Amino acid sequence: MSLKARSIGLILLCPLILISCGYRFAGSGAFPGGVNQIFIEVLENRTSKIGVERIVTNQLVFEFSRRRESSLVSNLKDADAVLKGTIKSIRTRTISRVDTELASEREVVMKVDLKLVKKDGGEIIWAANGLSDREAYDVNDVKIETDRNEALALTRLSARISERIFNRLTDSF
Repeated sequence: MSLKARSIGLILLCPLILISCGYRFAGSGAFPGGVNQIFIEVLENRTSKIGVERIVTNQLVFEFSRRRESSLVSNLKDADAVLKGTIKSIRTRTISRVDTELASEREVVMKVDLKLVKKDGGEIIWAANGLSDREAYDVNDVKIETDRNEALALTRLSARISERIFNRLTDSF
């Protein structure tokens, strides 16, 4: 058998192997419990960061509409289930310093709990507790700049957590 024939055979065999082992792209599976339509509630904020619940909720809505727009509904009565959650904590800590008194970089760490609840009956179909992530940001001499950097870090962090939430919801393992 020639090298060219072997190569063609191998190329044709690879997709069959991937299909047979159940490989698929992240986020391409079905939602749990036969849910098709999801309403996303504004998350509860149990932190001292004012407005962070809107940032995280907006990122969740964006991720769902980007990945599977037809599954997201804007009215509770049209939903099969409701995605509810709580922002449990947000911590900020210094990760690098210019000297003993002056920080040059900080990181923000967020922890959230989420659950997907059937609209009728309130049965919990899916839950993710203690989901957390972190994002670093630069500290500037001007407080407004540091605050802006922290807000951008929270937005990036929320986007990453939202992506993980969607992927976990649609993983059928």
